[in-house]
Amino acid sequence: MLDALEKAWSEVVDTARRTVAEGLVAGTSGNVSARVGDLVLVTPTGVPYDRLGPGDAVAVDLDGRQVRGTLRPTSELPTHLAVYRETPARAIVHTHAPHATAASTLVSKLPNIHYAAAGMGGQVLVADYALYGSQELARAVLKALRDGRTACLMRNHGTLAHGDTLGQAYERTAQLEWMCRVWLLARSANDTGSPRTLSNRELGRVAEKLKGYGQPDTAD
Repeated sequence: MLDALEKAWSEVVDTARRTVAEGLVAGTSGNVSARVGDLVLVTPTGVPYDRLGPGDAVAVDLDGRQVRGTLRPTSELPTHLAVYRETPARAIVHTHAPHATAASTLVSKLPNIHYAAAGMGGQVLVADYALYGSQELARAVLKALRDGRTACLMRNHGTLAHGDTLGQAYERTAQLEWMCRVWLLARSANDTGSPRTLSNRELGRVAEKLKGYGQPDTAD
């Protein structure tokens, strides 16, 4: 268990640093977590990610009780825990990605500008605005993740994506930011009406095809 926690913490820190390096957050905004059994490794609040080391691990149980570390966990802990309790998530990435945050102020659902939305469980929804770190925000995010969705926008705030691994959660985050950027570009360039989008039926067809995406499993 100790080895698993140490490995998860290393991945949490690496992913958090990646969000800064790739422009998805600024400063200490955003947060990252990973679930190991009934414990959650999560970035601390207000600490630059490049200062975090192996001895700075922060772990809480699913009720939010801190069981490891002395640094206070992220203020968005209620949302992380709610997602872990109510979905199959094993890893979560939350960012303040600029294009996604901009898009969140314009719509209640991200228009289906690209079929990549199918890889996130369908049309991406926008969680209602609520005070950061609040139970109200946690409830709004869960509502936006309904029906098996794995990513959402958070109005006037940012993004949240989850997955089986931090790599998967991060990839969904990056894809969501890219889709928002494409939609904003199309919207700003189109002076004759709204950009063409895909129907939810078309997304469903893509979702079926994605089940066979990638390389087949092979025995060693």
